[in-house]
Amino acid sequence: MKSTLLTLPGAVPAEGVDEGVAAHYGDLFREQRALADGTGFVDLSHRGVVAVTGDDRLTWLHLLLTQHVSELPTGEATEALILSAHGHIEHALYLVDDGTTTWAHVEPGTQEALIAYLESMKFFYQVEVTDRTDDFAIVHLPAGSIAEVPEGVVVRETAYGRDLFLPRADLESYAEKAGPAAGILAHEALRVEQHRPRLGFETDHRTIPHELGWIGTAVHLQKGCYRGQETVARVQNLGKPPRRLVFLHLDGSEVHLPTPGTEIHLADEGPDGRKIGFITTSVRHHELGPVALALVKRNVALDARLVAGDTAAAQEAVVEP
Repeated sequence: MKSTLLTLPGAVPAEGVDEGVAAHYGDLFREQRALADGTGFVDLSHRGVVAVTGDDRLTWLHLLLTQHVSELPTGEATEALILSAHGHIEHALYLVDDGTTTWAHVEPGTQEALIAYLESMKFFYQVEVTDRTDDFAIVHLPAGSIAEVPEGVVVRETAYGRDLFLPRADLESYAEKAGPAAGILAHEALRVEQHRPRLGFETDHRTIPHELGWIGTAVHLQKGCYRGQETVARVQNLGKPPRRLVFLHLDGSEVHLPTPGTEIHLADEGPDGRKIGFITTSVRHHELGPVALALVKRNVALDARLVAGDTAAAQEAVVEP
């Protein structure tokens, strides 16, 4: 989906997965500061929107998702995963139920595969799954925002702000009232600061929830009966995940950020040493400077000096070893 807000002054289109919305509107750090101060909004209208209706929707979703949703209160936000049979993360859903419909927004372009899986699991349950991406645009208001929400708009509210399921036809008119626009790069910088993983960025084909700290926020340990639950229980009760998510402070003297996939080595061994991890997301933060999220091997010491490519890095644990 190509956003109509790309016509706003200064808009520079994003690339890659986030193609379709603005990377920034001319001043990355100003946009970050505005979001941190609780002003402005982020156009996330490229994200997929999926709606599930029917009397059995929450009971049915409860059987498929890693989260406990059978009694999800109306208006309460949650997040959940869908795992493979081996416990690897396949989908991440950001959910809210409005009393008649369960709404989810998902990573751009993943909604079709998600819906195909959900359709295959309907059986005798009274549910309908619909792709509403063409009809609704996700707009993010940062925590502390006092921007008005139009009447009737479904809102998913968390500690990080509010996600609006806004009718796509209203996107331009709402942008005129919601304050200064911030691009996806500003949103990503704050996400990295908050240590929040993102599907397709912090995940690969073998990522399990424990590695990213998604236990508790997206995985409920007191429920079972979902695909991949055996792996979650085994790691929780008997072992440790092979990798862990870390937050990296990068050498600010470097001109270029290490790109996703850049190998991480122990500084004492240098770039020719053994690979102990890789960068997943790197950003320039308005206060912290260049920072990143990365996956490293579980047994890497917390005080180990690291190097990402040619860039020195110091780690903070997100998932404890």
